[in-house]
Amino acid sequence: MTLLNRPPHSASASAEPDSGRSGRPASFGDHVRAYVALSKPRVIELLLITTIPVMFLAAGGVPPLGTAVATLVFGAMSAASANALNCYLDRDIDQEMRRTRRRPAAMQLVTPRGTVIYGLTMGVLSTVGFATLVNWLSAALALFAILFYLLVYTLVLKRRTAQNVVWGGIAGCMPVLIGWSGIANSLDWPPLVLFLVVFFWTPPHTWALAMRYREDYAAANVPMLPVVAGDRRVVLECVLYSWATVLVSISLWPVAGTTLFYPLAAVVLGGILLVQAHRLLARVRAGVSGAQLKTMGFFHLSNAYLALLFSAVTIDPLLAGVLA
Repeated sequence: MTLLNRPPHSASASAEPDSGRSGRPASFGDHVRAYVALSKPRVIELLLITTIPVMFLAAGGVPPLGTAVATLVFGAMSAASANALNCYLDRDIDQEMRRTRRRPAAMQLVTPRGTVIYGLTMGVLSTVGFATLVNWLSAALALFAILFYLLVYTLVLKRRTAQNVVWGGIAGCMPVLIGWSGIANSLDWPPLVLFLVVFFWTPPHTWALAMRYREDYAAANVPMLPVVAGDRRVVLECVLYSWATVLVSISLWPVAGTTLFYPLAAVVLGGILLVQAHRLLARVRAGVSGAQLKTMGFFHLSNAYLALLFSAVTIDPLLAGVLA
């Protein structure tokens, strides 16, 4: 990965900058792209992957189109709010890390004031939208997710404890509850089971990435587990959390009364995830370390695992309707 020079700190940092490399004034398109990047679209995609299937499960089939679209739109806006405000709060450490140096706030492509205004505006609009077009429960859950991500994870946990992504990951689990409540206007055991699936999945997924960028986190003084612990402990915890993820995922079968399609998919996908996790552990025990561990393979596999598992959640109620 190409290393970028750290943006200089100067009096001009408080003004809207030009487009940077070319020296030309920033165009409207440059500003739009910068604000979209503040929203972290790839993170939003992952959150929507867990929101859509739960709406199908809650509806027992295809959910009402208007409610589903509103839930997705306001859910994306809620996530954009949290992500933009996180970029504001973390702009100092983002400048220190290779994988985050290109973020608009870190590169001063958007002013701190502009970042905060954008984040707060998206948060207000998403909360009001949920309350008026979906329901108050979804609005409360979405607002809780924003506040938890910023006040608990970003300001308290991230820079203070190696357990940051364990408990901070709760914010990333909230779309499951929001998707269900958007359709049912209540909560039940099935979304709580899927909440736990995402909760247990988050640490090994994040730690695999953090092992690849360990030096970045160390330079930014962020005590991610791979920074403060050795490879053996990190990979062992990845294995344990992966087992918890798979076992909880299978429990959705009796809790939600799914067809046999879902547990079969959960077992196959879970088996693939566990094989990869145990391969990592075997390499560590064999003395392999650093880049040779190839933790990014597990990271990408865990992404595919979650997407395919929640795809099975989507398909199962449709299949049940056909078989009924």
